[in-house]
Amino acid sequence: MWVTCCVLMALLPLASAQTYHWGACPTPKVQPNFDLKQYLGKWYEIAKLPANFEKGKCIEANYAMRRDGTIRVFNSQFYKDKVRTAEGTAVVYDQREPAKIGVSFSYFTPYSPYWILTTDYTSLAVVYSCTDILRLFRVEYAWILGRSRFLPPDTVNYAQDILMGEGVDLYKMSSTDQTGCKDD
Repeated sequence: MWVTCCVLMALLPLASAQTYHWGACPTPKVQPNFDLKQYLGKWYEIAKLPANFEKGKCIEANYAMRRDGTIRVFNSQFYKDKVRTAEGTAVVYDQREPAKIGVSFSYFTPYSPYWILTTDYTSLAVVYSCTDILRLFRVEYAWILGRSRFLPPDTVNYAQDILMGEGVDLYKMSSTDQTGCKDD
């Protein structure tokens, strides 16, 4: 019990930058017949649940296949007057459920869930991630992504409905600032 209290106290300063809930992670439905090759390429972050690793604007992710079959994940954002980047690796856990991907940005950390709940591949993707902490509580992330920097409000509402339908609390979801960004 004492260890649990210490872990919880240590995580309190991060609470404002994450979304925590009691209990284990849910298992939402993912995109049926997911086609990874169509998903690859550049995606812009439209909205997200808080993430301590994403504090800037002009946030985007680029996915590309590597020769070894893993996926290169290249994220960028503009933060504190600089472009900040992070490169990671993604893997498909099970070819029978290719919409359930694992992503890691360090050789020293395990792969985190990155589940594509829905995508049309050409304009919208809805992604969910959840990690259990001692099966007592969970840390959730969710992203609404677009192939362009801005999506129509109806499309964003549709994406939010998908997340809420899977029981994801969107109280802390915020729009990502994509204004004044420099495109390639």
